[in-house]
Amino acid sequence: MARRVSDGTVLPLSLDRHAAEPMHRQLYDQMRALILDGRLKAGSRLPSSRTLSRELAISRNTVTGAFDQLFAEGYLVGKVGAGSFVSDELPEDALSLRKVVQNPGARKPRRQGLSQRGARLAALRGGRSNRGTPAFAIGLPDLDSFPFDVWSRLMTKAWRRPPRALLAQAEPAGYLPLRQAIVDYLATARGVRCEAEQVIIVAGVQQAIGLACHVLLDEGDVALMEEPGYPGVRGALLGAGIRPATAPVDLEGIDIDAGEAKVPGARLVCVAPSHQYPLGVTMTLARRLKLLDWAQRTDGWVLEDDYDSEYRYSGRPLSALQGLDRDGRVVYAGSFSKVMFPSLRIGYLVVPADLADPFRLARAALDDHPSTIAQPALAAFIEEGHFAAHLRRMRRLYAERRAALDAMLKDRLGDRIIIAPSEAGMHLLARFTPDIAPGKSDREIQSRAAELGVAVSALSAYYADETTDRGLLLGFSAVPIDAMPEAVNRLMRALDL
Repeated sequence: MARRVSDGTVLPLSLDRHAAEPMHRQLYDQMRALILDGRLKAGSRLPSSRTLSRELAISRNTVTGAFDQLFAEGYLVGKVGAGSFVSDELPEDALSLRKVVQNPGARKPRRQGLSQRGARLAALRGGRSNRGTPAFAIGLPDLDSFPFDVWSRLMTKAWRRPPRALLAQAEPAGYLPLRQAIVDYLATARGVRCEAEQVIIVAGVQQAIGLACHVLLDEGDVALMEEPGYPGVRGALLGAGIRPATAPVDLEGIDIDAGEAKVPGARLVCVAPSHQYPLGVTMTLARRLKLLDWAQRTDGWVLEDDYDSEYRYSGRPLSALQGLDRDGRVVYAGSFSKVMFPSLRIGYLVVPADLADPFRLARAALDDHPSTIAQPALAAFIEEGHFAAHLRRMRRLYAERRAALDAMLKDRLGDRIIIAPSEAGMHLLARFTPDIAPGKSDREIQSRAAELGVAVSALSAYYADETTDRGLLLGFSAVPIDAMPEAVNRLMRALDL
């Protein structure tokens, strides 16, 4: 549809009623573009909203909505009794854009492509599943079961009349009552030995790894990570200028001897000893002691990622590696994202006592201080017992869902998959037997499952090197038991079974 304005210019306007973008926004975008490229000249009189709505067969409110936005941004002006006109004084962004259009031969500034580090970072997301899909998204807690009524009350209480200290520049290490609450919880539940001064609040485990690298390592140093392992660890290392290398994981956990033989001179080892991701194995005491011996012998460091140790379904949660450390070589990292809700974005580091001040100062230099918005409420949530109660409820619920999914997969898929034994965590690992989906990679199956509305993660995507290990990671924590049969049916279609 075209409409002629007062100077004879024809407006090529075309609105799509079936597009996701509202029609008033379509009209605004198209008229703004006509102004920017000069087809609607300064001083041109526009048709009235009534006329334009009739010509375009849209409501007058749609036209006035677009016009109002153009008026507000300075592209149009109104003259009493005369109508709407293109402004003679366009906004700054319009002027700069017009200069580019009017001088297309102008030399453009040179721009380098991605750095090697940027390219490696951008390539790390391929193995991640769609977290917006509950079945079988990895690491997604059951948000419907979280006590938001309690959380809302605590947030309101903290911010109804907040003390000035919460509104001004905050402590770089974080809100002291929260740090003390974390100390008390870790001592009881995880066997971590520390004081509040050793706790540094961060946005999550990846920021914790980056901060530890900035403080303990120099650019270009080598850090060992588990193979297979969490891609976020590799991203955090690369972002801090550290060279990641791999050490193999077997049924006893990371093999530090094999890692040292492969890459001598590493300065840091990143491990998840309580529940390795993605294989789900627990590091044996012998391997833990050997890792601590490596750190003492080489003057190295260990970053312990304790990402979901709360969810152990057989016996008591295992004590942390940090509790065995006598030489101040372990930096312990945890997060509340998987036990509460992901967007909370509060995690913590527990650092050796003699490094508390350097970590605190580095935290301030890199990111000033963490947001204090949710920290007071989280401190109260822990102190008043709500956190422990929530964990108990979720542990029972997740144990039921884990058992149900395990039984359903074995019943439907029989001997075509092997469920890796694991008594902890929020996902199951289903490895393929040789006769399942012949000729297909697990990444192809992941893509096909996504098309069918099921989010699974390919095991091979967690390997840095080439591997023949094929399988799928299936998160169960956010999937109600009555929703599992349909999700498993879709997964079977993705496997062509």
